[in-house]
Amino acid sequence: MTESSFQEIDGRKLRDFFHGCLQQTGWPERAEVRFDQGIWKFIEQNHTFNTILWRQEDLARRLQAPAEEIVANKRAIDRHNQLRNDSIEQMDRLILAQLADIKPVPQAWHNSETAGAIIDRLSILSLKVHHMGLQIERGDVTDEHRLQSREKHTQLLYQQEDLERCLDRLLSACAAGQAFFKIYRQHKMYNDPRFNPLIHASC
Repeated sequence: MTESSFQEIDGRKLRDFFHGCLQQTGWPERAEVRFDQGIWKFIEQNHTFNTILWRQEDLARRLQAPAEEIVANKRAIDRHNQLRNDSIEQMDRLILAQLADIKPVPQAWHNSETAGAIIDRLSILSLKVHHMGLQIERGDVTDEHRLQSREKHTQLLYQQEDLERCLDRLLSACAAGQAFFKIYRQHKMYNDPRFNPLIHASC
């Protein structure tokens, strides 16, 4: 598979990809990996981690589950959240490498949010849209619940469209030298025993 350019990415393609993944039976655990290199590899990984995080967050909020199960859920959340952040940085690294020869004009705007962070937000929004859509179809809830779910679903679709447009505008502007962004390392201290005082103190 050839290296893909960030200019092959747009909000609509991302929406279709994320939605398609969520429609697969067994996604992501039993689904076949589609991309083995390039930016789509990290887009796919990011969506995988976000999907797993969604499920683990639900499991961690169970009220009757044994404490050891909740602890396992919380640790899985930490682990996959770190992987999620790593995938965002990899997306940004590849995009910025392809922009390396483009010098921003003096009046270019500095976008505080990276393209990878926006793609990550679109992945999460697709999960919200998907799961809110399932609420609309439930047969074991009241009409009011379904109506409220439909209203929220519509709002989420508007947010999705807005964010897709923001990503498209940022990437287009970066390619034209009209905008730029930088990678800001997350440096998650709670996952590193060297920096979390409650971990290194007990080692």
